[in-house]
Amino acid sequence: MRKIKQLLCFLIASPAFLIAQELKMDSPIPMDPSVKTGKLKNGLTYYIKKNGKPENKVVLRLMVNAGSILETDEQQGLAHFMEHMCFNGTKRFPKNKLVDYLQSIGVKFGQHLNAYTSFDETVYFLPIPSDDKEKVEKGFQIIEDWAFNTTLTPEEIDKERGVVLEEYRLGLGADKRMLGRYIPKMMYNSHYAKRLPIGQKEILENFTYDKLTSFYKDWYRPNLMSVIVVGDIDVAEMEKKIKDHFSSYKNPKNEKSRKVFEVPNHKETFVAVESDKEAAFTQVQLLYKDDSEPKKTVTIGDFRDELVEGLFTTMLNNRLEEKQNSPTPPFTFGYTYHGGTWARTKEAFQSFAMVAQDKQLEALKVLVEENERVKKFGFTEGELERAKSEFLNQIERQYNERDKTESDRFVGVLQSNFLEQEPAPSIEWTFTTMKTLLPTISLKETNELIAKYIKDENRVVILTGPEKEGLVLPTEKEVLAAIKVDENTLKPYEETAIATSLLRTTPKKGKVVKAEKNDKLDITTLTLSNGATVIYKKTDFKNDEIQFQAMSFGGTNLVSNEDYLKASLAMSGLSEAGFSGMNKNDINKFMTGKIARVNPYVSSTSEGMNGSCTPKDFEYLMQMIHAYFTDLNMDKEAFNGFVVKQKGFMTNLLSQPSTYFSNELYSYLNKENPRYTGFPKAEDYDKADYELAYKIYKQRFSNAGDFSFYFIGNVDDTKLVEYAEQYLASLPSTKEKEKIVDLGYRMIKGEHKKIVNKGKDPKSNVNIMFYGDSEYNSEEAFALKALGDVLTIKLVEELRENESGVYGVGARGTMSKVPYGSYNFSISFPCGPENAETLTASALRELNKIIENGPEQKDVDKFKEAEKLDYKEKMKENRFWMTSLTRAHMNGSNPEEMLDYVDQVSKITPKEIQAVAKKYLSKDKVVAMLMPEE
Repeated sequence: MRKIKQLLCFLIASPAFLIAQELKMDSPIPMDPSVKTGKLKNGLTYYIKKNGKPENKVVLRLMVNAGSILETDEQQGLAHFMEHMCFNGTKRFPKNKLVDYLQSIGVKFGQHLNAYTSFDETVYFLPIPSDDKEKVEKGFQIIEDWAFNTTLTPEEIDKERGVVLEEYRLGLGADKRMLGRYIPKMMYNSHYAKRLPIGQKEILENFTYDKLTSFYKDWYRPNLMSVIVVGDIDVAEMEKKIKDHFSSYKNPKNEKSRKVFEVPNHKETFVAVESDKEAAFTQVQLLYKDDSEPKKTVTIGDFRDELVEGLFTTMLNNRLEEKQNSPTPPFTFGYTYHGGTWARTKEAFQSFAMVAQDKQLEALKVLVEENERVKKFGFTEGELERAKSEFLNQIERQYNERDKTESDRFVGVLQSNFLEQEPAPSIEWTFTTMKTLLPTISLKETNELIAKYIKDENRVVILTGPEKEGLVLPTEKEVLAAIKVDENTLKPYEETAIATSLLRTTPKKGKVVKAEKNDKLDITTLTLSNGATVIYKKTDFKNDEIQFQAMSFGGTNLVSNEDYLKASLAMSGLSEAGFSGMNKNDINKFMTGKIARVNPYVSSTSEGMNGSCTPKDFEYLMQMIHAYFTDLNMDKEAFNGFVVKQKGFMTNLLSQPSTYFSNELYSYLNKENPRYTGFPKAEDYDKADYELAYKIYKQRFSNAGDFSFYFIGNVDDTKLVEYAEQYLASLPSTKEKEKIVDLGYRMIKGEHKKIVNKGKDPKSNVNIMFYGDSEYNSEEAFALKALGDVLTIKLVEELRENESGVYGVGARGTMSKVPYGSYNFSISFPCGPENAETLTASALRELNKIIENGPEQKDVDKFKEAEKLDYKEKMKENRFWMTSLTRAHMNGSNPEEMLDYVDQVSKITPKEIQAVAKKYLSKDKVVAMLMPEE
């Protein structure tokens, strides 16, 4: 607490505070000066920003300020259908040539190349290499064609109907059924309630071609468009390209007005209590809709108002999180905020909670009571200080990363500027202004907000959950009673003392006894006096990030079957108790204004921890590691709170057809494995042995000498050695070194077909699996991965583009070395039940073509280009280095192999891919299908 006050005093005394005298609240928020903005004579707006992360890449984005809200009754779903058609034939790229070309330069369809349609806008994403002028020019040709030159041939429209209908099918289910019943109340009397972007099935099946063409001509016009270009580019050159490609287009002579649709206010409190037999989760939503349209953030005064609102939201959610972490949590998780609804023209003060199936009214009462507690008593100075500290820490981190920020993040801000007139200042301005304004915000200002939000009018309460025998749903009368709070029963929020340290005692310091350097990988390995090893790599990929992982061989495979079955469910709840005598809420309060997290785990083959921090909070991360090793609390009340939340989450999960299918399939395949228990049921948590789980955890983390600690990021060598000696070398250890144990359990062998019937909607899932034991071979492992990617290309071409039978389809191949050598290859897709057998045959036919003839060279080349592009980017990411080094550690392989990846990609041949397909995928397979209930 004192440190926070000192920080605020420093800000007040610093030159930045002097700017407060110069900041005029009615002054406009300045646009980021590094962004080149402009508007063509035809009204098209553009934004251009040079940004070097990732290198040699540019993100192009086309935005159309038009979505499903503008559809006529006969066009419902056609805004989204139009988005699909932009990938199915343009003037320069007929039929599927656009996707084919982009794949040839390493741009993956779906992963990189994508688009979305919402109520009010349609947005297209195109990231491409910027170090090749021809590719950049092609990129501009593509977004120009999307905007004005999509061909919309009857043949391609009819082919795409099936794909869009499959996407429509994916959205069917309990959530959509319940949404259809409560949206008329949530978006009362508004056009938004009638214009869900996916549209109406009958219209998608039967619309005439002119309806789609007219939507394109009416709304895809320059004065409703914007082009964003952010990346490793020359700004002047990009501006010229925008002008060359977009200046010649004109708006329609008698253009339709781009209407803005209101959400009418209402006096009543609307209540919707909806249920469904397939609902997996129980939820509570409470909305107090604003009376007026959202105020635009234009001036510095508006920016300050947003800060006040943000502090208010942070403090309220901190209180809800404390409730969530209590021994008797009222919900699995809950939060409150003031923000947008589905309509741009309506914001609301909104609360949400996921709860146990019979606790909706109790959770609703808690959400309302916490609102009313703030209204009556307000927040405390301590809460405000902590919220300000959180804000300062977050903006400082963004500021520190200002030269290491990915282009996508800038694009998102600029998109909001065009579509919703959100401000887009520079991070430098934002950082300085926040530092200046935050100290001037008073508790009185945050406390007064709640009265503006909470009112009896424009209120909507929505309860959704399962429909099942014996479960009584709340009535509207009960819901209305629950939101009435007797304020005389409320007590003010009570502050608790804030801890002064994460550790109870300072550990006895150990030593670094050996240091080795790998120059190829630029990593250093330290051996500590207790036998532990520390492997670290100092990078400049991010200024304010250190990634961490610790690992040791062993895991629950060293535990008897009997003990494993008793303790497995409890293992994941151990950290809920906190450490060093502090509960989770104590730790969260202490860590306010600091960024460091550590998560311990025990898997089947290893135990370890992972986490991250900023360089300035590195010592806190090390202290957490030490505490989780030596001083994990044992707290049955905290564990009971974990059980309550897990039950609330898991109770109805198997009502969801896809989850039920997965559980049935893997229970069948693992029927010979005595350790396999499938998805846990609520009653299973009551049998979980917490004390045994705690004992297993303590044993697994009793020997730090068997651990390797990895740190990747902006590491200070001197501090790392200092902290390693203080907090890691001091951990207890023995000389014992454990190994990975293979228990010998396997999924069943042979050829199998498993059909699972679940769900009322006409939806199916197909999963084709090949698996088995094999000696691990890194070349074969890579070829199997390549096979998965290459086959995916062919499956998309055949099952989606030619047969119009799926929305998405994928294949994936892997090999594992631990705990035993194995291979696994799968093909999966959702589809209509009537097409499941036919599409399965088509998928296997495409696979057999590769087995018999090998893949086409052009598809292998597409895989190579995509892998090289991805690798080039990932080599500048801390997470990728961490994954690569720890995987090599786990597999006992040479980590230097990661440096040869481009060479490995370049050398892969169709023959090698064909060879692994023949070797592994000519064997037994499992075909599993989810079908509707009969």
